[in-house]
Amino acid sequence: EYERSSATAMNAYVQPITDDYLKKLEKQLQDMGFKGIINIMISSGRLTTIEGARKTPIQLLESGPAGGSMASVFFGKMTQLSHLLAFDMGGTTAKASIIHDYKPEITNHFEAGRVHRFKKGSGLPVRIPVIDMIEIGAGGGSIARINKLGLLTVGPDSAASQPGPACYGRDGEMPTVTDADLVLGYLNADYFLGGTMKLDVEAARKAIKIHLADPLSISIEEAALGVYRIVNENMANAARVHILEKGLDPRHYSMIAFGGAGPVHAFQVARLIGCPKMLVPVGAGVASALGFLVSPVASEEIISYVCKLKDIDWQRANGFLSLMEAKGLAFLDRANISRSEVSLTRVAEMRYYGQGHEISVAIPNGILSEASIVEIENNFKAEYALRYQRTIENVPIEAVTWRVVVSGASPTIVPSQTVFQVSKDYLKGTRTVFLPNEKAGIDCPVYDRYALPVDKIFNGPAIVEEMESTTVIGVNSTFFVDVYRNILVTLN
Repeated sequence: EYERSSATAMNAYVQPITDDYLKKLEKQLQDMGFKGIINIMISSGRLTTIEGARKTPIQLLESGPAGGSMASVFFGKMTQLSHLLAFDMGGTTAKASIIHDYKPEITNHFEAGRVHRFKKGSGLPVRIPVIDMIEIGAGGGSIARINKLGLLTVGPDSAASQPGPACYGRDGEMPTVTDADLVLGYLNADYFLGGTMKLDVEAARKAIKIHLADPLSISIEEAALGVYRIVNENMANAARVHILEKGLDPRHYSMIAFGGAGPVHAFQVARLIGCPKMLVPVGAGVASALGFLVSPVASEEIISYVCKLKDIDWQRANGFLSLMEAKGLAFLDRANISRSEVSLTRVAEMRYYGQGHEISVAIPNGILSEASIVEIENNFKAEYALRYQRTIENVPIEAVTWRVVVSGASPTIVPSQTVFQVSKDYLKGTRTVFLPNEKAGIDCPVYDRYALPVDKIFNGPAIVEEMESTTVIGVNSTFFVDVYRNILVTLN
């Protein structure tokens, strides 16, 4: 009840602000001659209308990262990788989410505005459907320093965009993850953001020397490599725990990396976790935005009905399920979604009687009765066994929350990389890079992503450069570019 009250109060607080913003947005687009439909991404990885966003703006929380998860679903289907760990690393944070059988994990438990970023309970609880995402570490702008114990630490504070990392040349003095990546040779100072922004290598080296290398009596490269390894280890540990808590094996999940800094760090994180493959999609730096374009318009209705499965009043259950479906269908009608494209999904949050945590279980469509109990029980036990490797006998099963999702079809698009020209000049040259577990810097080939030929196998280590990001591929690996221009890496 507290979580629901918190969500209601937060929704009421932001509703006038969001309503005013969306009205202005709608009017400005109309004044520009726009006559289409405006859809807004919500936290569950689905799209809503302007009307829906005005009614429940609280559901816009985490909508940006949700776009990244939906892009991962899209690229997973494209490359036939059904089990993915979506790894999104930007300027301030790194997040991870699980894609299982081409579906993101959805939860109703979320905290907003944490005072301490990684500490549960330090934020405001919100009871809304949200893609289950964990903040697993720092971003490119996270600051590295020596703590009171004389140990190297990274984050959680960030240099942000102003002043930014020392290498940005905006009077930033503290060393960051981006500074370390530059010193290690992973980034091209003359090709950052496609060459539109030049990085200052000497400023990065100076910041690392003053604040890290000299206090630790080590070289600048060793200090930078320490930053890189700490960030990767922290993210790998958090991602591993996130997967294991769900009773899943990280070795069965390939990693998809996106965000500006994601492809720089993903290979080492994947190796630490034990992922067999890594996928870097086309346009990795803007994958979250792409996710908005491949998400369906949908409505989700939620109701509480706490009851043991064997004691459910099926007439009552059928009544509220029908009402929820009718509301969802009416919403999609107003969004101009054809009934022929609509799908209905029922889910119940269920648990063994006496437990304090529920799991999501599929509920059959149509009219339910006592005869439906066997199927629902089997669905619950299968989901429970998947997560906890066991079931509990002779304990009643209890339904807590019922959800009905009425969804339109996901848009079908074929991404293409317009800025490319396959040529023999795909090798841009070599650069000295410092990789984990290597005793010294090595001459590493640097490739132009836009010129790489399709299906040609390359060996790691390698650097693959593009405008929005850079992919760092370590030793003992192979990679190729598929027909859609995605980079697929196999970790040996």
